[in-house]
Amino acid sequence: MGVSGVVRASHPEACGVVTALVAALAAVSGASAAHCVLLGAAVLSGQLSVGWCNDAVDAPRDTAAARRDKPLAAGAAGRGVIAAAAGCALAACVPLSLTVGRLAGAAHLAGVAAAWAYNLGVKRTAASWLPYALAFGLLPAFVTLGLPGHPWPPAWALAAGALLGVGAHVTNVLPDIDADLAAGVRGLPQRLGRRRCRVLGPLPLLAASAVLVFGPPGPAGPAGWAALTLTGTLAAATTATPAGPAEASRLPFLTTLVLAVTAVALLVLHGGSLGPR
Repeated sequence: MGVSGVVRASHPEACGVVTALVAALAAVSGASAAHCVLLGAAVLSGQLSVGWCNDAVDAPRDTAAARRDKPLAAGAAGRGVIAAAAGCALAACVPLSLTVGRLAGAAHLAGVAAAWAYNLGVKRTAASWLPYALAFGLLPAFVTLGLPGHPWPPAWALAAGALLGVGAHVTNVLPDIDADLAAGVRGLPQRLGRRRCRVLGPLPLLAASAVLVFGPPGPAGPAGWAALTLTGTLAAATTATPAGPAEASRLPFLTTLVLAVTAVALLVLHGGSLGPR
């Protein structure tokens, strides 16, 4: 097994999205290019550690389910190698995070710890949403606490991040609810079931968009109203998806994914309100 097996097991799309989000927030908040790179490195190492941890923990279940989309189950990497890679990435994440600043680093490491807790067992409980809320909610704090003066982020940014995290949790789980239940994973979305998740899943993302439109100082503006119109329409379309064969389609997943992207775009759009004023 080569390096490619480890990379394939690291969920590169998710790592890249979260890393890019934090770097973009830092940039629009007034951080220097060097600071943005350092933030990105810290976030990327944390995301890699979480992704590899998840792969290592889920390897027996993925193998039993013959998940060919999972590199470990497909034999592209060894479980011990991935577990060691997760530990190394976590070890790198600690000094990288603290280099940004003690307060900022503590905020980021608390989010990474929440994500590891999710992988190591919380995802099987009714509190499965909480690590997502904490990890995403603390991302604005990681950005602002590393800026001059170490300002705490405004409440709307923390609330929007937490809501975005809960929505991301449901979006991520929605396509695999049936398989998760068969494997004994009973987080909050699995306990709610596919039908109720389809109805309730868009609500945190819609709420995140609303907070990001009305929370920052100043009027909502055309972009804000357009985003609310889009997210409201998508939320209605998702909840109106008929039951039956269409229930197993990817439409609810795709619409909630667009809702999440819209909320992320709004967060970056208002990132300038996070920095010192």
